[in-house]
Amino acid sequence: MKWFNFKYGFLMVLLFAVASAVSAKTPTPNSTLQAPRTRTNFNKDWKFFLGDNDSAKSLLFNDLKWRKLTLPHDWSIEGKFDEKNPSKPEGGGLPTGIGWYRKEFIAPFNYKDRIITIEFDGVYKNSEVWLNGHSLGKRPFGYISFSYELSKYLKPGKNIIAVKVDNSAQPDSRWYSGSGIYRNVWITSTSKLAFAQWGTSVTANFAKANEFRGTQVHSVPYPTAHINIKTNVFNKTLRNQSFNIKISIFNPNGKLVLDEKPMLVKTTGVDVTFKYDNYSLKDPMLWSVENPQQYKLVAEILQNGKTIDRKTTLFGIRYFNFDARTGFSLNGKPMKINGVCMHHDLGALGAAVNTRAMERQLEILKEMGCNAIRTAHNPPAPEFLDLCDKMGFLVMDESFDVWKKKKVSKDYNVNFTEWHKRDLEDMIKRDFNHPSIILWSIGNEIREQFDSTGIALTKELVKIVKDLDQSRPVLSALTETNAAKNFIYQAGALDVYGLNYNHKLYEDFPILYPNEKFLATETTSALETRGFYDTADSIRRWPKDGRTKFTEGNSSWAASAYDNVSAYWGSTHEETLKAAKKYTHVSGIFVWTGFDYLGEPLPYSWPARSSYFGIVDLAGFPKDSYYLYQSEWTTKPVLHILPHWNWPVNGLFAGKQEKVIDVWAYYNNADEVELYLNGKSLGKRSKQNDDLHVLWKVNYEPGTLKAVSRKNGKEVLVKTIKTAGKAAKIELIADRENILANGTDLSFVTVKITDEAGNLVPEADNLVNFKLDGVGFIAGVDNGFQASLEPFKANYRKAYHGLCLAIIQATEKAGTIKLTATAEGLKEATIVISTKGEN
Repeated sequence: MKWFNFKYGFLMVLLFAVASAVSAKTPTPNSTLQAPRTRTNFNKDWKFFLGDNDSAKSLLFNDLKWRKLTLPHDWSIEGKFDEKNPSKPEGGGLPTGIGWYRKEFIAPFNYKDRIITIEFDGVYKNSEVWLNGHSLGKRPFGYISFSYELSKYLKPGKNIIAVKVDNSAQPDSRWYSGSGIYRNVWITSTSKLAFAQWGTSVTANFAKANEFRGTQVHSVPYPTAHINIKTNVFNKTLRNQSFNIKISIFNPNGKLVLDEKPMLVKTTGVDVTFKYDNYSLKDPMLWSVENPQQYKLVAEILQNGKTIDRKTTLFGIRYFNFDARTGFSLNGKPMKINGVCMHHDLGALGAAVNTRAMERQLEILKEMGCNAIRTAHNPPAPEFLDLCDKMGFLVMDESFDVWKKKKVSKDYNVNFTEWHKRDLEDMIKRDFNHPSIILWSIGNEIREQFDSTGIALTKELVKIVKDLDQSRPVLSALTETNAAKNFIYQAGALDVYGLNYNHKLYEDFPILYPNEKFLATETTSALETRGFYDTADSIRRWPKDGRTKFTEGNSSWAASAYDNVSAYWGSTHEETLKAAKKYTHVSGIFVWTGFDYLGEPLPYSWPARSSYFGIVDLAGFPKDSYYLYQSEWTTKPVLHILPHWNWPVNGLFAGKQEKVIDVWAYYNNADEVELYLNGKSLGKRSKQNDDLHVLWKVNYEPGTLKAVSRKNGKEVLVKTIKTAGKAAKIELIADRENILANGTDLSFVTVKITDEAGNLVPEADNLVNFKLDGVGFIAGVDNGFQASLEPFKANYRKAYHGLCLAIIQATEKAGTIKLTATAEGLKEATIVISTKGEN
């Protein structure tokens, strides 16, 4: 018995030591005063079971046979594409269902003196969470962040958190949603007197700023920013408290620019809000898309001279304006919002959040000239907004795709009545301090906009937003083209008029909607497959009605990469850009979409399983229209010619006997482009009127196609396309050959099939096999083709039009990763990626 008591006591001491050092990372308090807050990642060492088992919530449940994994996790992306899956092609054709997650952890040794909270950035969907068999709550909405306090049910030693995720009710989405705990999870430990989770908000007002007078900017003295701070403190000590709050602000260079004396506060309540108004900052460093500067606010709660809670908040100082005549301006500078809509999936990685994957998407869009993102049609991951703050993207933060009236049977309409207020409030509170956010959207193409039911709901939702934030405008993305109906729906509640599509209405907007501020919230819906070229002689709306998914097309399940095909409700890229750039009252556009996304595979149905709308394909390879935007949205020299120059000698072209190929060129910073075929000039072309490209009709012959752009007779750029020979070898190109050994960092390796001379073979579809050695693994593979049914989680992929992709993920061990790619009949290729620890 003595040995048993000694052994048990030793184990308990060991458990508490592990809890202190690993789980909570919370210092041992030296007195009744507690240490400041800690927030630690809670993603590791979960167990997962795909299926339903209600007993899994129990503390005593045996999960030894369950799969071990690290979050974030999307179980749908791991499955096989199948037309019979309940998600259907509109939802990506991947499995959904019910899944359970369990994690064993040790309570912090001082948990009884602390408030311990678990925070979920997003769970798709209908989640319910238990701690040691006690239900903590349910949250239906799959895109919202939420948290639960654990303190009440924590106990010494082992604790079990269990999460049920129910994505079985289908169809529930018009696009791919993913399934599971697909965003990050955190454990926060604070004292019982502490700042609330989303309780600190910062706004900046300006005594003076640049003002518009007509179309001119009237210069006034550089603004002084007046910083207003609101912070919420909870008191769970069960007794009255006296304490001090101290506010410090550091500029983007780390210099302390505001150091306020502690303010004495006395509270008898449980939840108290304090406001600090008009802290003056002279000559602030303004946040902009070109120079996204961020300040840091440090708020502290002090008792007896010691800090018991400390919370850091990043924010930016900027001012912007929407004007009915002159459009949008940022920090007094007129600019167009050159935006794209983005769904949340990350291609082959599915919905599982990865910061580097999102950063890569934004880098590709930034290079194109994009300066704004619409989060279609739901709140994004917090890390996505962090990246937009850091990289300089404006954001239209959107809440809902539906209200009470459904678009598919099991969508958010089943939860709207009970949950919309809480979900919308939590989105505003969570995202408030992001300087990138310039607009709150309360909905997308809401069915209620077509009748009077939308009036009251619009006013209610706008009030929810305005009660929390009066510094940003509120809009809803509308599709009704009848001005009278829209005016009724808007009912004076919306600050900016958001119109989806209908670019022909841009010209008459000031007449139809006098004094209304206008933003094209969703545009285009052009259809393209990278590297596939159909005839380019006419513009095609496809499908011709809204019901048939496949009325015309081709057996290859592709859409022409010439910019001449759009959905019946939309327009080509060039049609939309012409209208948007022509009128100053158009604040900007959000193109549907920046990237292809899983689901909604119009104009086809099965076997297509992802969209054709993107400017960039699902693998991250730009389509030709990418360079149209780059030529319009950037000032750097651009010259891009299309199509490829590999056509059968007999002139077989897209199933027709043709000898003439349409050659297009996108360019800027030049007066003209001259095209050469095998050294012979085919003539010079300049953009006429409002055209955004030039073209030649070229009799095909193999060889070299060369374009030269010139300005004032001087050469600007030269681009060459050569007829490729037989596929001979593989080339591997990593976006980064040095990554972090943190378990999440990625290297995206482009796989090119080339001829012996290194020319891309545009019709190559070789099956490429991958072998990986070292401290990493293959996280996903893709080729960007919308109708490819190969799995994303594999060590092989067929090339599509000469390209495919391998996504390499690091482990937490530093070292090297060697990736070898082989294909029958081709010379293999190898690339080495180095990983190192974080500083």
